[in-house]
Amino acid sequence: MAAFEDVVAAVRERVEPDAEERSRLGTVVEQLVERTESAVDDLPVEVDVLQVGSTARGTWLSGDRDIDLFVRFPPDCDRDDLESYGLDVGHAVLPDGHEEYAEHPYVKGEFEGFDVDLVPCYRVESATDIRSAVDRTPFHTRYLEARLDDDLANDVRVFKQFLTGIGAYGSDLRTRGFSGFLAELLVLEHDGLRPLLEAAVDWQPPVRFDPEDHGTREFDDPLVVVDPTDPERNVAAVLSAANLARLQHYARELLDDPRESLFFPESPDPLSPADVREFVADRGTTPVALRFPAPDVVEDQLYPQLDKSLSGVREALERRGFEVLRADLFADDSAVLLFELGVAERPAVERHEGPPVHVRRHAAGFYEKYANDDGDPESGDRTYGPFVDDGRYVVERPREFTTATAFLESDALFDAALGVHVEDALRDGYDLLAGGDAVADLAGEFGVELARYFDPRP
Repeated sequence: MAAFEDVVAAVRERVEPDAEERSRLGTVVEQLVERTESAVDDLPVEVDVLQVGSTARGTWLSGDRDIDLFVRFPPDCDRDDLESYGLDVGHAVLPDGHEEYAEHPYVKGEFEGFDVDLVPCYRVESATDIRSAVDRTPFHTRYLEARLDDDLANDVRVFKQFLTGIGAYGSDLRTRGFSGFLAELLVLEHDGLRPLLEAAVDWQPPVRFDPEDHGTREFDDPLVVVDPTDPERNVAAVLSAANLARLQHYARELLDDPRESLFFPESPDPLSPADVREFVADRGTTPVALRFPAPDVVEDQLYPQLDKSLSGVREALERRGFEVLRADLFADDSAVLLFELGVAERPAVERHEGPPVHVRRHAAGFYEKYANDDGDPESGDRTYGPFVDDGRYVVERPREFTTATAFLESDALFDAALGVHVEDALRDGYDLLAGGDAVADLAGEFGVELARYFDPRP
């Protein structure tokens, strides 16, 4: 078995930028700063230009081509002016760039082969005085620049690659993983990669770190890392419990059996339609899926809405007696909500329990409601009871939907908790795929995702 140190050294060699890459980055940053400073010369306010992010802190991975430049405006600058001036500068520096929106708009584009974000922010005195979320970023850069030496920076790189390999790197709302800043703080807090991993395997969430001993606020998250520049913020707020558990699992794997494949896993081969049909037949389940055009919104809006919709429809299916073994979502040009059902069809009647007989007022109301409900016996739509079972009134009443597909085809689907853009897309029309043969049609667009679904890993 390879030694932990040997594996880490091999990974470090792969992810540490060499002298040529560092020089190239430095040259491009100088050119961008010059262009930006030239573009702000004619503004009626005094601004400065600052490089931030992992390339500024020396923790970027070899091959990363991202440069973040912030244009800092005085705090008394009107918000509309900041946005307008910021976009003007961004387009002047990156004439082929396009506008994106975080808390406020900024320009993203390419320059000399690098992906550049040019972001306006306020030049505030401290991170507690921020006027927009991005105002914190310069303070993060300053904090880490003063504390990360070359060895720790290299450990940060290896940790970031480890998180990438296990699928837990990125604070976007699709991934809900570890941000770069969070990764840097954790390595700094533990004074290295190995101590961090050795500690992580025994974490008992909720876990809390407070690098500057602010101690001023409690947070309700599985991992809390109090922002050293802003005591009101948990740097790990976006991190999901699943990704925290994923780190713990793979930290144990790496310490028990060190290997580079944990850092650089191979993507699974996409499943073919025949593969999907075979998996479904082997499992003896009934998959159903809703497929619809993916709403045209940014990912940080799309994925929370898909998550909400997946949970809402799953709850609605289970409430109607259709056991959901597992559910997942996929998105590309299409969006898919997939439910694998252990029970796809239910009896024509369902049990409905009323109050205990001794709770007189409520019990009498329940009894009276159903005592004269004969339904339509000829069609089989009838109610049985009320009768007494274990001290309470019970009826067996007609079930609204005897199959999951009947529910998913009905307007009752829209009573489920759905994301607003997802609901709009579903109302415009969707495909209902039921059974292995139908769901196999998803393999053309989502073959890799289905491969991961049918071969689940931590």
